[in-house]
Amino acid sequence: MNVILLGPPGVGKGTAAKRMVEVYGVPQISTGDLLREAVKNKTDLGLKAKKYMDAGELVPDDLVIGLLKERVAKQDCRKGFILDGFPRTIPQAESLDASGIRIDVVVNLHADESVIIERLSGRRDCPKCGAIYHVKNKPPKKAGICDACQSELITRDDQKEEVIQNRLQVYRKQTEPLIRYYEKKGIQKTINAVQTIEKVFEDIQKAIGQA
Repeated sequence: MNVILLGPPGVGKGTAAKRMVEVYGVPQISTGDLLREAVKNKTDLGLKAKKYMDAGELVPDDLVIGLLKERVAKQDCRKGFILDGFPRTIPQAESLDASGIRIDVVVNLHADESVIIERLSGRRDCPKCGAIYHVKNKPPKKAGICDACQSELITRDDQKEEVIQNRLQVYRKQTEPLIRYYEKKGIQKTINAVQTIEKVFEDIQKAIGQA
């Protein structure tokens, strides 16, 4: 069960991946984490990637694919894996295909942009204890104040509406074309992400044939 999770920022990919890891015992693989780990461990690929990262440049796709091939060959991936955040573009998807890494299902989590903007812009974080609130869905007892430690809640820069709009625009331009790409291959399944967590996961289980 080798799965790619697709969907715009704020749609719930992280929550879905966490549940899948718990239920199926397969790892969630983030290419960002792979790069940081390779750099930290000073592997051959990590040292090559570090040159690009230190220069503020994007790490070439072939290096990222090389790290992925090493990762999915490990023992904990024998039952499958979940790719979250990669591929982001058509060229990356094509490189992934050419690498020989098999993908069984692409789960596309869908929600209207208005819902995503409301979700993300309504989030409030406690800078002291890390508690997370939402002005509508999970408000603190006292507006703007953390229930747990009484600190003043903050809105992170990436939760401001203009930043969210920009993130969504980048997604539409770069990543959304992957939906059609995988549709043509017959492995793309779209899930309504505007449901309870339980219902979303139930639909994911059906989509990947594990219900």
